[in-house]
This record gives sequence, C-alpha cells and structure tokens, in this order.
Amino acid sequence: MKYPINKEFFPFSHIAPPIRNAKIAGWMGSKMKPPRWVNKNRDHEVSTKKENIKSYDGAEISLFVIDPYGLEEVSPCLVYYHGGGFFFEGAGYHYKLAKQYALECECRVVFVQYRLAPRHPHPIPAEDCYAALRWTFENAERLKIDKEKVAVGGDSAGGALAAAVCLMARDRGTDMPLFQLLVYPVTDRRMNYESCRKYTNTPMWNAKLSVKMWEGYVQDKNAPDIAYASPMEAEHFDGLPEAYIETAEFDCLHDEGIAYADALKNAGGQVTLNETKGTMHGFDIAEKAETTKIAVAERISYMKHQFYQK
Repeated sequence: MKYPINKEFFPFSHIAPPIRNAKIAGWMGSKMKPPRWVNKNRDHEVSTKKENIKSYDGAEISLFVIDPYGLEEVSPCLVYYHGGGFFFEGAGYHYKLAKQYALECECRVVFVQYRLAPRHPHPIPAEDCYAALRWTFENAERLKIDKEKVAVGGDSAGGALAAAVCLMARDRGTDMPLFQLLVYPVTDRRMNYESCRKYTNTPMWNAKLSVKMWEGYVQDKNAPDIAYASPMEAEHFDGLPEAYIETAEFDCLHDEGIAYADALKNAGGQVTLNETKGTMHGFDIAEKAETTKIAVAERISYMKHQFYQK
C-alpha cells in the first residue's frame, strides 16, 4: 500500500528496517557506533565529553555531554534519549539534532547511551535513563547546569524513555524535569489504536515492527512497573511535567502519541501538540526537508520558551 507521504522524504519514504526478529535487531543495533566527531571530540562548534556512570544495578553506561563552545555560564540542560526501537544505538542524525538543540537553545545536552534490548529488556533501559537523569542533577554544579532547568527529551523509543523517567521521578519523589519533549513517541505496548491497525507496512517503522519491538523489550508480560515501559499504563498522570508532543501522520504510533497527550491534559497538565502532516515515522532523518526544518524549529522554539521565557 502506498501512502501520500511528502516526496521530500525520499528515499527514506521507501525504506523499512530489515528486522526479522528481536535477536537480529539487537545484533544489528550493537554494531552501531557514535559518529567520529562525537567520539573523538572533533567538532568546531561544540565540545563532546564522554562520561561513564553507574546504573541502578552497578553496571557502567556511557553518555556524552555536548557543550556549545563559549557557553561558560550556568545553563539549561536537555537529557536526551535516542530512538531505535529499544534495539539500536543512536544514529548519526540523532547526534546532529542533539548538537542543533545545544547550539540553538544555548543549553547543554546529555546524550545517553542506555543498554539495549533484547539482551537488556525492561526495566534496564528505563533504569539506565533514570540513572542518567539523577547523575545530571547530582553533577549539575560541576557541569554548569541550572538544576531548575533540566529537561528530558526523546524520539520514538526514546520518547517512551523520556516519559518513563518523568513517571519514575514522580513516583520516587526525586527531582522532576522541567518539561518532556516527546517526538513521535512510543507510549503503549497494547497497541490498541486505529493507527496500529492501519499502518502495518509504512516506511521507516510500522505496526509489524512494533510487535517485534515489544517482544524484545518486554519479555516478562507480568513485569512490575510496566508503566515505565508502556507509559499509557500508568495508574494516573497527575504531577507530571509539561510536554511537547509531536506526531507523524503516516505512523503506527500516531494515535498513541495523541492518547498520551490527552492523558496528560485530562490530568491537568500543559501540553503542546504538533501533528505534522505528510510525514512518516523518523521523518527528521531527512535533515534538508523543509517539513523537517519546520518541525525542528518548533521543538527549539518550545524549548527556548521553557528555558528562558517562563
């Protein structure tokens, strides 16, 4: 089936990841590495420093602190969780977006390399991401980060993780992020939405792939704290940060993104919803597409307002 996806996203509008099962996806994801400019600190606009931290179980995970050159004062910070179906490491465009957020929002970005499914299923990725958030708050003075202006963000699976750490912070009574930036987020393992039934063969991601994703990520169907994997299953949505939620039109995750926005709003939360048109999941991999530029500008405008104008 063909969908009226904007032609500006070609060739990505004709591609889907070759995921046959969770094990193969995990193997593929483990082969991905950060771009050289990140790993070797070789960019002329931002500095990148790798930090190794301890997660909840004593395991070591890595993250990159991305700082715009010349940003000397105490500044806001975005803790970012990349997408990739919980299987894949961050792609090159994820790091480019993180750099753009740092430069245009005049903030620091903590880019988290959480452990990946299926080798590390729920709750490990969410606990890694929560540990990175706690580390950011605890090291704010050393990193020149304003503790009152620490936010979280993520795309796709990373959106689920960003939402999860907000739930975890609320439930555990720890420092709450200022806001959550959720870009075409995963929010519900039950997949009981029209967009899941409708978009089973869309490019970049689709409902068939989501089934495999959940099989690899939530291996114990009766796992405790399931809302930290599937945020729509939270008992309630009170006391959570403001949110920017962005959806893609031809995306199996479209409706669960809307559902999460509605859940937050119904609990009295403030939500900015951006429903992009003519788009598929992961459309911002096409960096030069005008729609991508507009969407990224909307995210940056939201973040700047939250960081500096409230």
